[in-house]
Amino acid sequence: MRATVGQAARATLQLALSAWLAFASYLFVTVLLFTAVATLLLIGAATLPETVLLVRKIAGWKRQRTQAWTGQTIPEAYLPIEGRLRQRLRTVIHDPGTYTDLRWLVAHFIYGQLVWTAVPLWLVGLPIDGLWCGLMGRRAVVLPLIGRLADLDAAWSTTLLRPSPRVRLTARVEQLTATRAGAVAAHGAELRRIERDLHDGAQARLVSLSMRLGLAQRAWEHDPQTARKLLGEAQHQAETALAELRQVVREIHPPILTDRGLIGAVRALAASSGLDVRVGVDGMNDGVRAPAAVEAAAYYVVAEALTNAAKHSGSDTAEVQLVRAENGLKVLVRDEGRGGAEEVTSASCLENGASRSGLLGIHRRVAALDGIFAVTSPSGGPTLIEVKLPCVW
Repeated sequence: MRATVGQAARATLQLALSAWLAFASYLFVTVLLFTAVATLLLIGAATLPETVLLVRKIAGWKRQRTQAWTGQTIPEAYLPIEGRLRQRLRTVIHDPGTYTDLRWLVAHFIYGQLVWTAVPLWLVGLPIDGLWCGLMGRRAVVLPLIGRLADLDAAWSTTLLRPSPRVRLTARVEQLTATRAGAVAAHGAELRRIERDLHDGAQARLVSLSMRLGLAQRAWEHDPQTARKLLGEAQHQAETALAELRQVVREIHPPILTDRGLIGAVRALAASSGLDVRVGVDGMNDGVRAPAAVEAAAYYVVAEALTNAAKHSGSDTAEVQLVRAENGLKVLVRDEGRGGAEEVTSASCLENGASRSGLLGIHRRVAALDGIFAVTSPSGGPTLIEVKLPCVW
């Protein structure tokens, strides 16, 4: 009985909020009419993008309420409204999301009036001496009815607010296009870094090695002592060049991943990070490994996150969690430092000169695998980096 009453209370709140939104929609019709007339007369065209943005916020609030009731996510697909006035007007006119929201707003205005009428009648029907007494007689029949009305309101909103398959496909193509551009940029930056490391490191060592071998060959007959010294220096140069080549190869794909797997590699990172790092593993001890690209990306995320924590967080401790999810691998890195880090996207970093290359590198590497990257870092800490990499186990 308590569960029934609690569900009825939630349904009543859901309907009450829907009724309030219906009333707000009634008032908002005046704004829409004013905007339409002003736009047609070309004297208030600047109000159209702002009105559409307001409609997006109202529809977004309804999506959140509906998702809280049903537990199902309602995707949204909008074109960004930016640029000069002409470009903003062109965007709102050609964006299918604009007409999706307007269709929902008009429909909600109509069927919301029914809710606006039903909810007060239900609230008036509650007895003064408490909701428990309302379970007597016919009110016990009304409780399930309120839940059905809330379900119906959620179903209508879900149907009307969900973008069409064509719109979702277009948004997905745009997302993949941006992801591909970021991956190409990351790949180009990685190639330039490897070229620079080889040019400034191993190549310079090999040139010096060649010169010393040539000098040693010339001095061998008339000055064996100098020749032996040059050969010793050449050997040292060869060993240094070999170590630098190994470092370059290790950064492309760490051999430790092949030798010890992701768990062992992450524990090795934790041990060498300079922090007190606790590594947790959930569901990954059955010997089944993720694809090599996924393991390399996860390894890079942990390495970069621990490096950032050691340099910037001010914390002595950190925590790493590797979780085997149903359709992917989750990586969580948390430190108790000062916080203040922000989620960084490729676009924002490029606009700001890519100064935060650590988070940018993580974002691009995750995006290249169609993964999810999020950072939670309020001022004062803690900082939590969450990554989900899709893969088939």
